[in-house]
Amino acid sequence: MKNSVLISIFCEDQTGLVANITGRLFDLGINLGDTNFAVLGSGAEFTSVCEIPPNINLDVLKNELKEIDHLVNARIDIQPFTLETTQGSGSKITHIITITGGDQPGLIARLCETFIEYGTNIVRMSSKISIDGQYIIRLNVNIPEEREKTCLATIANTAEGMQLTFKADKTDQVI
Repeated sequence: MKNSVLISIFCEDQTGLVANITGRLFDLGINLGDTNFAVLGSGAEFTSVCEIPPNINLDVLKNELKEIDHLVNARIDIQPFTLETTQGSGSKITHIITITGGDQPGLIARLCETFIEYGTNIVRMSSKISIDGQYIIRLNVNIPEEREKTCLATIANTAEGMQLTFKADKTDQVI
């Protein structure tokens, strides 16, 4: 049986952060599975589903991570991961959607609610305000093939109704 954990780290963004975290995990014999890293404002978030050796206690692992200079004031959370560690078919990205325009309250909620009726799974999502003040939302989604045209048309109409620009690119990425 795999000994899987979810490691979540939030700290100030710094050059070398990912290298230092992953290097320490490697030195401890920890195998990384699904892993995400994102800069959020001036902070950074590292999240990974990992397989750890049976001889590593979660408290020891947390203390090992706290010893990394980059993580002096970090929030580190390590929990057992009891779900499947492999992604299902709904995690295959079929489309990358980019929506840009002025920020509006409830914007992400309204756009994402539209996906529900089409059985579309959001695999990854990011949003930010660009230097010129435009709000940018990127959605990597899995749209069922038989619902692709109507789903994309509805999202395009929703974006247009909110005075946003919409772009969708078909892809066959597996992330």
